[in-house]
Amino acid sequence: MKRISILTMMAGCLTLAATAQQKGGDKLSQDKAAIKSMCGCQDVTFEYTETFPADSSYKPKGYHKIIDAIEYVTVAAEDRNRIVLQHLLIADSFVIKHWTEDWQYENQQLLAYNQDNQWKKVTLPAAQVKGQWTQKVYGVDDEPRYEGSATWVHTDGRHYWESTSDAPLPRREYTTRNDYNVLRRTNHHEITATGSVHEQDNQKVVRANGTDKVIVGEKGLNTYNRTSESKCQQAKEWWEQHKSFWAVVRKSWDKVYGENSEINLQKKVNEEPLYKVMSALEEKAFKKELAGAELEKTILLTLQQFSHNTTLSLHR
Repeated sequence: MKRISILTMMAGCLTLAATAQQKGGDKLSQDKAAIKSMCGCQDVTFEYTETFPADSSYKPKGYHKIIDAIEYVTVAAEDRNRIVLQHLLIADSFVIKHWTEDWQYENQQLLAYNQDNQWKKVTLPAAQVKGQWTQKVYGVDDEPRYEGSATWVHTDGRHYWESTSDAPLPRREYTTRNDYNVLRRTNHHEITATGSVHEQDNQKVVRANGTDKVIVGEKGLNTYNRTSESKCQQAKEWWEQHKSFWAVVRKSWDKVYGENSEINLQKKVNEEPLYKVMSALEEKAFKKELAGAELEKTILLTLQQFSHNTTLSLHR
């Protein structure tokens, strides 16, 4: 795997990196440059294979590869200590809002996944997160997935971040597997000469009665290689039309996360999954049938209904 200096990253991040170098290459600027260098139009390959079983009777699943995907990654929001990256997948001439990664500097509040679509708030000591970035990963409706905190490392021409955290089953398996209920993910993000890689060393875990049993390991490799920006024009146009809606959704989720110590995500409400409800709201917002305070109130109500045992007020 070819490594690369931040100063020779994608053109879109060159100015930021060069500025950091002129200021003496301060660590925080290096971190931000590395995170933002994962933006752009990219050819993506997803590869997974199970590795070592914990029980000799278990037969690891075979190699799985998804190719010919194009993903556009853009900065959806940014301030001094936060960078939100939005992934948009282009498949069969359609734009699909993919996952969201919310990077927060020296963040002390995490949602730790337990099991059965339940997350619990965890507060980390300030000393523990000093100099670290939390990567908060959300699903297609910005619902919780997993969060981990670690330090971006810049050494020997390499720029990488690695953390371990528990997560629900990945989308590639949650409708087809019930023999485990927690995916313990070790995520390694590293900048390369052509983009970045997301390496995973995972464990599939059965969690019950306060104990964990690993059934098998898994190796994942997601490769992002920059390509012509013209290939992502459709995604760029789609995001310009829909980004204001998703900004309201993120703001609403932030309120839910901030006011509750526990999230219990319901699979369905009134026989409908979250993605269908949010898709309908997005369509109404796009057609200007729902806007302003009424749109915000409706989104908050929806998230409250799907986040069982929350006490969010709709009138704040």
